Amino acid sequence: MTLTQLRYAITISETGSFNKAAQILYVSQPSLSNAIHDLEDEFSITIFHRSGRGISLTNEGVEFITYARQVYHQYESLLDKFGKNGNLKKKFGVSTQHYSFATKSFVEMVKKFNTAEYDFAIRETKTREVIDDVSTQKSEIGILYLSNFNKNMILKMLNSADLEFHHLINCQIYVYIYKDHPLAKKEIITFDDLKDYPNLSFEQGDNSSFYFSEEIYANKEYQRMVKVNDRATMLNMMRGLYGFTLCSGIICQELNGDDYIAVPFKPDEDDVDDNMSIGYIIKKNQILSRMGSLYIEEIKNYFKKYNLL
Repeated sequence: MTLTQLRYAITISETGSFNKAAQILYVSQPSLSNAIHDLEDEFSITIFHRSGRGISLTNEGVEFITYARQVYHQYESLLDKFGKNGNLKKKFGVSTQHYSFATKSFVEMVKKFNTAEYDFAIRETKTREVIDDVSTQKSEIGILYLSNFNKNMILKMLNSADLEFHHLINCQIYVYIYKDHPLAKKEIITFDDLKDYPNLSFEQGDNSSFYFSEEIYANKEYQRMVKVNDRATMLNMMRGLYGFTLCSGIICQELNGDDYIAVPFKPDEDDVDDNMSIGYIIKKNQILSRMGSLYIEEIKNYFKKYNLL
């Protein structure tokens, strides 16, 4: 087994294609196929199932790629800390719930590096995929929140995936709306105020449990609901439908614009007075790479800049 073979296998699993992987890796497809064949022979396993429809990971392959990413990540960490030369691009990825501060901090971190020498990736995605990406080391860091409602379930999942949660900030709840929304001039908004407007939430795919929701109080019954897949669509729904979402109130105007505001929210008396504990997840006992450390530092700097810490 060689690091090159591991890199080949990881790239194929990410692209879902020997042909695409060969193009990315600048090797011929026969050479790539032979390398994987030798790897499978060495371990007496089948990593990829090949069919007319393409390729997919076998059950053994899923487990193998998970370990391969761990080994390769450690190699990249060594290279990042001690390597002086070489033309191998270092990789760094973040998976996050839909937070503009996470994207803004990523931008500021990337500015500190020569992008010709690194492969950077950030994914705003579903809660379960944030956890899966870090578990399989597709991303080094995941950004998500815990609340009184979802905490036990999410922490149980993280523990099962050999992940740990690191707290960054506690946030009170705000209602995020368009600046010309009929409720925009209120000092405090309640559930009763919101009953005539659509609740906006990020779609969570097959994992539609309330525990995976990116919006707090997701277990409440809303008369009007609209699910979206990305931040741009949510902002359009706020403007066009006077929709709202319950959020942390940490809004990056540089990315979202200044047409949207966050108004303090007051829950009903029979509701638990909850807040959002936003933090990051990594593999247990993992030492952050230089890029990972700088990224977390940029998030903290962002919070300090706006007097949130």
